[in-house]
Amino acid sequence: MRNLLGTLLIGLTLGSVYSLMALALVLVWRSTRVVNFAQAGQAIVTTYIAYEIVTRTGVFWLAVLFAVAAGALIGAGVEYFLMRTLFRHVDEGPVAALAPVIATLGLLGVIRSIVGMIWGNDFRSFYSPVSTDNFVLAGETIPFSRLNLLIILATVVVMIIFSIIFQRTDLGLSLRAAAFQPEIARLAGIRVGPIRTLGWVFAGVAGAIAGVLVTPTTILSPNSLDLLLVFGFVAAVIGGLESLPGAVLGGLVLGLGVSIVLNYVGTSLVFPSIFVVLIISLIVRPNGLLGNKKVRSA
Repeated sequence: MRNLLGTLLIGLTLGSVYSLMALALVLVWRSTRVVNFAQAGQAIVTTYIAYEIVTRTGVFWLAVLFAVAAGALIGAGVEYFLMRTLFRHVDEGPVAALAPVIATLGLLGVIRSIVGMIWGNDFRSFYSPVSTDNFVLAGETIPFSRLNLLIILATVVVMIIFSIIFQRTDLGLSLRAAAFQPEIARLAGIRVGPIRTLGWVFAGVAGAIAGVLVTPTTILSPNSLDLLLVFGFVAAVIGGLESLPGAVLGGLVLGLGVSIVLNYVGTSLVFPSIFVVLIISLIVRPNGLLGNKKVRSA
């Protein structure tokens, strides 16, 4: 029973971590129809900025504020200077669909190189705002700490805020319209360019929060969030790229699956297992667990 409880708690924590990155990917997809593989690079830059702030001041929440602001600015810059220029010069067709994906992959490599030149490739430890010691329940230590609880609460708060924005506000309607039918949106008076930029801003904020909260559980290096990007993308596909709650659900499903494999099977089968889960999910529910059969999701 104790082993099962530990497995579930680890899975819940891992799932929340994956959900944060999945949310960032879904936010870009829902607002611009682009899968942003540079999200890990954007998040690592904001995490290093937070690292500098917390190292110099010792105030974690000030570091979070700077990271969120940096994430928003980087997201806006990527959309304005790269994506918008790219869409202006790429014609319709298969190339138009692939070009943004290739561009974000290239951008990821560029960002990692720049981060390496500025901060080096050494592993660094990141300050945790709360205790990382496991809770003790009835005299038994369980694999769950205050930091784990903070990650879960942050995931829930981020998901609720962005779900309200996308589903309950005029801004959310404009974001969806600009993504699905930009020409019609322009005729309706929506400024598609700034609206799409705002979608990238939201994603940058979510990615920054993911990097800052996840890094205290591991190490900080230019490549330290690449694995999170892979798991976040798988979680987003499992949950449904059209759904913010689906991103969280997909992250939790994936996190529980990884935890079960780690505790009952072995670490060597983690990667094969997640891709098996992804393939099964695409066969059974191609649009994701909470995705609709229609292209548009309300």
